[in-house]
Amino acid sequence: MRPKFPTLVILTLLCALLLVPFVLSSWYLPILRDQAFELHLFLQQDLYKMITGFTCLVFVFFEMVLTIRKRSKGWFIKIPLPGSVFFWRSLHIFAGVGLLAVTLIHTIGSQGLNFNTIFLWVFFAVTLSAMVGALTESGLVQSSQRYFGFGIKEKIEAANVSHKFDIKQMMQGTWVISKGSLVRNLRTYWLNTHIFLVAAFMVMLAIHIFMAYFFQ
Repeated sequence: MRPKFPTLVILTLLCALLLVPFVLSSWYLPILRDQAFELHLFLQQDLYKMITGFTCLVFVFFEMVLTIRKRSKGWFIKIPLPGSVFFWRSLHIFAGVGLLAVTLIHTIGSQGLNFNTIFLWVFFAVTLSAMVGALTESGLVQSSQRYFGFGIKEKIEAANVSHKFDIKQMMQGTWVISKGSLVRNLRTYWLNTHIFLVAAFMVMLAIHIFMAYFFQ
């Protein structure tokens, strides 16, 4: 099971929609505090933060299942998980969108201060790097075009007219790359970026949890 390109487009737009409250929070949070103070107070209580925070942790741990599914075969202690890598990758994508939604509930759109602000934006970068990377890769894989480059369309049309499709001649004087090479290069770039951001996020998550309990 692999999400289709239209599904990834919808999920990416949903992520963008979930980010809107964070941009507008400086406008609507003061209104919420003035017009519904009791609700605002409830959303700031430790119990609410604890429940929604642990829910976020559940989603984070579930996100790590994909890594376990992909890497556990080479570990000393193997962890058997049913389903294919494509299945868990799809769940990984959907759970990432769910984590963004739960984070919005947890923070009610507030960007926080100092460390928490940086932590939140690193999380946004993790989510967006995954969605944009998966969306781009899916669009390329499902495309019927075999080669990409500047001026490639005109050369393909000319080759079809003359019935002479010489890829070496077609590549002269222009930048052309095959679909397979382009997908592999982009996957290396966005996946390494995503992994780096995830590593930074996990370190900051541990610090965030420590600070939450230390300053409670």
